[in-house]
Formats: sequence, C-alpha cells, structure tokens
Amino acid sequence: MASVARRHRTLSVSDILIYLVMIFVIIITLYPFVYVLSMSISDPRYVLADTIWLYPKGFSLESYKKVFENEEIWTAYYNTVFYTVVGTALNILFTMLAAYPLSRRTFFARNPIMVIIVITMFFGGGLIPSFLLIKELGLYNTRWAVLLPGLTSAFYIIITRTFFQSIPDSLTESAKIDGANDIGILMRIIIPLSKPILAVLSLFYAVGHWNSYVSAMIYLPNPKLQPMSLYLMKILVQNNDSMMEGMTDQIDRALFAAQLKYAIIIVTILPILLIYPFLQRFFVKGVMIGSLKE
Repeated sequence: MASVARRHRTLSVSDILIYLVMIFVIIITLYPFVYVLSMSISDPRYVLADTIWLYPKGFSLESYKKVFENEEIWTAYYNTVFYTVVGTALNILFTMLAAYPLSRRTFFARNPIMVIIVITMFFGGGLIPSFLLIKELGLYNTRWAVLLPGLTSAFYIIITRTFFQSIPDSLTESAKIDGANDIGILMRIIIPLSKPILAVLSLFYAVGHWNSYVSAMIYLPNPKLQPMSLYLMKILVQNNDSMMEGMTDQIDRALFAAQLKYAIIIVTILPILLIYPFLQRFFVKGVMIGSLKE
C-alpha cells in the first residue's frame, strides 16, 4: 500500500518548479544544436535570408558535399584524431606514473612534491615564457609543441592519486612479500584495478584534445599540422573563404558561404555528440572521485 501511495502522490510546488527549471535548461541546451543542424541541411536560400529559427526549410546536402570534397578538412581531421589518440595515451601514461608514487605512504618526498604540484594549479609562467621555451627546445611548428606542454595535469594527478589511495595497502604489501617491485605492482595489480579512473582520464583528456585550438594557433603556423578546431576557428572568426575558391558565381558563393560554416560545425562536433551521451556517467564519477577520500 505504501508503494502505491508513493506512486500516486501529488506533486508539490517545489517538484513542479524543479521540473520546469530542468525543462527550461534542456531547451536552452538543445536549441543551439538543433538550430545549427537545421541551418546546415536547409535550402541555402532560406539560410541566406535568415528565416530559419528551429526547423529546417527545404533540404540540401550541398554544403556537406563541399565540406567533404575539401582536402584541408581531411588533413585537419587527421591531425585532430592524431592529437587526440596519441596525446591521450601519453597523458594517461604520465599521469599514472606521477600519481602512483605520490599515493604510496612509504614515498618520503610525496608531501613536498604534492605541494609543488598544487602550486602549479594557481601560478603559471605565462604565454611569452612558454612560447620562448617551446622555441628554444626546437618544438615550434612540430606536433610535439601540442603534445608535450600539456603532458599531464595537476588536477588529474590529484584525482588519480586519490583513487590509488583507495586501493587496500594489503594488496601491494602482499605483492612485495612475494618479491614484486613497484613497476610490477603498478602493472599487475594497480592498473587492472583502476579501470574506472582510466576511463575517466581517457574521456577528460580526449575531449580536451579534440576541442583544443589555442596551442595549435600559437605553436603551429603550418596548416598541414593544425587540428580541426583551429580550421573551424578560421572559418567562423576570420571568415576564411578558401572553400569557395572553385565557385565563380557570386550568387552561389553568397548562398553557400553562410551554410558552410554550420556544416563544418556539425562535422566537427558530431563525434563528441555521438560518444558523450553513452559515457557521461564517467565524467560524473571523475568529479566524485576526488571528493570521496583524501
């Protein structure tokens, strides 16, 4: 009877307000995506006239055809995938290598090192010293200029260290009694038990690499090394019309100039939009890991 009563209980005023607020948040969150998608597949005449506010008018995939016919798009996409895959792998490797010794109570210097790591979260060298350092190291205009400066993150080291501390010490002590060294313990015990934090790190780092363009804008003048996000920025902010070079008709150029921007936005964000809904729970877990135990 109690379950039936709970099922049929009336909504309070606070419940209704919460639902209304959530519906409003959902609408304002989804609207930009629906609008951009509608603009990218509508008839270019309606896009140019700016008469679309929600649903598409007409139907045309010519903008997508022009996007995928452009070689620069494919080069930028390859660079983005390369930076995301290689960068995420390196990030996870060095984050784990930094977090493991800092999680061991037997490591004599863990507290001073943690203090130094935390300080880096509040203070940095600045843009000009970083640029000079990259240039002096010979990394300027190379892929390593994007991968090496952000090799690891103080925040991710902290949450990974916190997760490692939640693993019982008895496991590592038993392994040491059996003759295992620290590398063996990390590879055979810690990492197999750390799948949740590995998933969290992979998602956080991968999304960061996929959306990053500032480092590429500063350190990569060569267009053949630049990621998709930087190419998108050139199209949207700098009004780069390189994709319109083959079009001599001014009317056609005007029709497709605006719509191409929306098509490129969809092409850029589509992989993240498809993956994120299935993996968002790991983002929530990543936030909770650092707050449960210290």
